[in-house]
Amino acid sequence: KNHWEAVKWILKYLKGTADVGLVYGRDQGKHVDVDGFVDADNAKDPDKGRSITGYVFMIHGCVVSWKATLQHVVALSTTEAEYMALTEANKESIWLKGLLIELGVNLRSVVVNYDNQSAIHLSRNALFHERTKHINVRYHFIKEIMESKEIEVAKIGTKDNAADAFTKVVPGPKFKYCMKILGVGMN
Repeated sequence: KNHWEAVKWILKYLKGTADVGLVYGRDQGKHVDVDGFVDADNAKDPDKGRSITGYVFMIHGCVVSWKATLQHVVALSTTEAEYMALTEANKESIWLKGLLIELGVNLRSVVVNYDNQSAIHLSRNALFHERTKHINVRYHFIKEIMESKEIEVAKIGTKDNAADAFTKVVPGPKFKYCMKILGVGMN
């Protein structure tokens, strides 16, 4: 029954977004060279309890990379799910930065915008935490990235996190606002 509900939701979504598309070639205000948004939705997989990671990256107001996927392991806490999402987004931002440098683009900065204060704090604080000792070591590489200042992680308000549209069902006005942030054209 849950799967049938999901199929109906997907069909409704496709019908309602048939006139939506990416718009390139315009700068929509103040943007850093690479601007990303990331979000997670904890334990939303109805079969295995895995969380969803979603991120999107823009260059000068144009979407160039995005992903929405189930996390590979079950997170034991919301903080862990959010931290894993932040790590995955930072891996993508490092790849994008390397690609742009290889193409000869001079970068001013790479900013990953996130609305989860606990994940940001955990990524900046390299000390051992009793409550987070279960988090797989592979996700802790983000601490080195933060210390090197290679990538900046900025706190944004939940209402301004465009990646929400990648991880959860959002109300129509919020969805339209996310699409506006991302420069997605809607007729």
